[in-house]
Amino acid sequence: MQTIVGVLRGGPSREHEVSLATGATMLKNLPGDRFIARDIYIDRKGQWHDRGRVSTPERVARQIDVALIGLHGEYGEDGGVQKTLERFGVPYTGTDSFGSYLAMHKLMTKVRAQEIGVLTPAFQHIGKLEESEPLVHEIIRSFHQPVVVKPIGWGSSVGISIVGGYAAVLATVQELFAQGAASVLVEEYIRGKEATVGVIERLRGEEVYSLPPIEIIPPADDFFSYTAKYSGATREVCPGNFSRVANEELQLLAKKMHHALGLKHYSRSDFIVTSKGIYYLETNTLPGLGDASLMPKALAAVGIPLPDFFTHLLNLALKR
Repeated sequence: MQTIVGVLRGGPSREHEVSLATGATMLKNLPGDRFIARDIYIDRKGQWHDRGRVSTPERVARQIDVALIGLHGEYGEDGGVQKTLERFGVPYTGTDSFGSYLAMHKLMTKVRAQEIGVLTPAFQHIGKLEESEPLVHEIIRSFHQPVVVKPIGWGSSVGISIVGGYAAVLATVQELFAQGAASVLVEEYIRGKEATVGVIERLRGEEVYSLPPIEIIPPADDFFSYTAKYSGATREVCPGNFSRVANEELQLLAKKMHHALGLKHYSRSDFIVTSKGIYYLETNTLPGLGDASLMPKALAAVGIPLPDFFTHLLNLALKR
């Protein structure tokens, strides 16, 4: 008997278009002999659609066996859609609602990394707009310039800037609040090689299997920003040009953060490799899987076809 899979894509986040690409990849690569794919589109207002018709989460839940989540950003990765699926008893791929919320909250993720002894850039949290002026003064005194300014709870590098000086940092922080950021994180800027490492549970005889680290080489005048990620201007080398020691440490750290955050099925963690050590940045619980995304490149490098990967995720979800 074939399993009915609801492929959730779109969503009311700033990563709507990225999610559509991930969802398209999922729909294209689900093995038809085992699964019946149902295209579940969630529009920018949060309305669910089943095969082009307006629907509700409850109706969708009654008609599918398992959900393959292709959402990114708010609602998709912060535990929102997971809570909905849990409420209606639908198995789904990826991390549960609590782990999703924890990993999406950049401050809590960094605190967790510190608790287990993982190196991460120094940071200052700005919890509300009214705190921004005095805290930015403190940041300018404490951190070398420029610094990294990022919103709590947004993904795909949306809203991240590298700026220096009191006026520029303050304006950037205030603009993020104006755009709806719940709070803002300011980090020291670490120069080094950017790397990302995907991990998958219960694969090839390992409890957590690590894919080869990817080296990310953004344009000389940019960092791995949202534009650099999806414009094609960034080089992505897999396996990356890292020493054997750095390569092994990256894989170990990705597994360590997957465990520490209580994640499920798969994840992808981002790092900066320097001569002083490897700095952990953040973890993606639902990394992009579109044609331009990083995870498919790492899967291809170790000979894992996408249909096999999605089958594996669905098997994990059904055994949850």
